[in-house]
Amino acid sequence: MIINRAVNIERQIKPGKTLLIFGPRRVGKTTLLENFISQSKRKIVFYNGDNLSVQNKFSLPDIANLAPLVDGYEILVIDEAQNITNIGQSLKILNDQKRDLSIIATGSSSFTLSGQVGEPLVGRKTTLFLFPLSLEEILRNRTDKPMPIIWEQMQEQLLIYGMYPNSVLAENDSERRDFLWELTDSLLLKDILRFQEIKGSDFLLKLLRLLAFQIGSEVSLEELGKNLGISKNTVSRYLDLLEKSYIIFRLSGYSRNLRNEIKKMPKYYFYDIGVRNAVINNFNPLSMRDDIGKLWENFALGERIKFCAYSQVRKNYYFWRTWEQQEIDLIEEAGDTLLAFEFKYSSVKPTAAPKKFRQAYPLANFEVISSGNFVNFVTNTP
Repeated sequence: MIINRAVNIERQIKPGKTLLIFGPRRVGKTTLLENFISQSKRKIVFYNGDNLSVQNKFSLPDIANLAPLVDGYEILVIDEAQNITNIGQSLKILNDQKRDLSIIATGSSSFTLSGQVGEPLVGRKTTLFLFPLSLEEILRNRTDKPMPIIWEQMQEQLLIYGMYPNSVLAENDSERRDFLWELTDSLLLKDILRFQEIKGSDFLLKLLRLLAFQIGSEVSLEELGKNLGISKNTVSRYLDLLEKSYIIFRLSGYSRNLRNEIKKMPKYYFYDIGVRNAVINNFNPLSMRDDIGKLWENFALGERIKFCAYSQVRKNYYFWRTWEQQEIDLIEEAGDTLLAFEFKYSSVKPTAAPKKFRQAYPLANFEVISSGNFVNFVTNTP
């Protein structure tokens, strides 16, 4: 089964420019390229950056060396481009010298960690982020039943095993567990270990486990450091690496008006809830879990961010909480518009926004998002 992705490459490519597609390993970047190539009618040349001969050809940033690799083609596609030394400089030269050539390059977090494509391609690139599958992508590829029915049937699987293509399309839960264990054991931290000096993968997994149990709570870097036996600054550096590797993302506290709003301590969430469950080795069914609130908050927040990103709606994301423990899970800020969402998996009655929030932000819209109204939350234009 092929799931059509929300990313439309054809609309993004431009002559003389490079389209960079970032995303975690095993998220479907290669499949996305293969589908684009098979459907396109333009002349495309494809290179795989895992191939040693390809690495040698593109690592020399000289137009005399690069031109024969693309002459006669409209589009150059390089998969796994992070493996090629000097790839940023080589793409810059092609952008400048081959004005009619469109370039597509995919890469994992190595691009960010090694700094290969930042400065060389300033003004010459468009960047897209490919997430694990979104619920909207899954639902729109299923036409056999109404979306709410499909969501009802799949929600336990998705909340436990997440949204990586290999997990969603696996034939059974045993295959899903095997995939997630392989991902967390050998692939998830590969780029960090390759480009950064750290104590090792076991150390990073310990940090991820601590974060996994603190979903929905503010994270103290001092406390993490005490638990791991390292300094606050080292914790901060490791968290930054995990963010740049597309494993976790951060929410800061929202504050404009109140002195007692929490501002300094962030919250951390996982891009994929299946990875979170694999890190703590808990694939129990929902009926046997005491962390359903954390699962739902992480899952709902991640799906909303995917939906807005693929809809090309730029927003700033925050949480809101006061020292008196009044809180809201997600604040979306777009210009002067403020949307507030509380995530409750099995909400059965309306819940009003906290009084202090209503007083401080009277124009903000507030909504409780449960499994019952979730499909509308991640499939309609925000």
